[in-house]
Amino acid sequence: MIWYIARGAGVMALLMLTVTVVLGIATRQGKPLAGLPRFAIATVHRNASLLGLGLVVAHVLTLLFDSYAKLTPIDVLIPFVGAYRPLWLGFGTLAFDLLLLVLITSLNRARLGLRAWRAIHWISYAIWPIALAHALGTGTDASQVWMGVIAVGCATAVATTATWRFVT
Repeated sequence: MIWYIARGAGVMALLMLTVTVVLGIATRQGKPLAGLPRFAIATVHRNASLLGLGLVVAHVLTLLFDSYAKLTPIDVLIPFVGAYRPLWLGFGTLAFDLLLLVLITSLNRARLGLRAWRAIHWISYAIWPIALAHALGTGTDASQVWMGVIAVGCATAVATTATWRFVT
């Protein structure tokens, strides 16, 4: 049962992080999207990122109790030290650590100032492909057609939005 929750939370986290990145890129463009004002897109972006973070936390916590993965708290905090698929698990740990950094700095945005916050927030663009690599490298469903469709769909959404951002 724990394994299914961990897998489901991981896949849903990837989807929500994709939505977050797509909306972040769209918000940065400064143009209305689907008739919505920029502040509305920014609000959905923030809420999607918090939901994605919650799913990542659920994914990580359930894996700590999974008898197959046998992860330790060190494995989920320090990248590339775990015994279970260390490279791919390390990517997940790295993405989690970077996600926490972005969260902490976003919560302290007023204290940091816009320029410092924005510089750190650029890390978000690295988190998404690292998380995707983690999902495809360590995920037990990576070889399933449905997971391939999700991965390609996520990559297409991010690539299309990034292209739109830089071309228009």
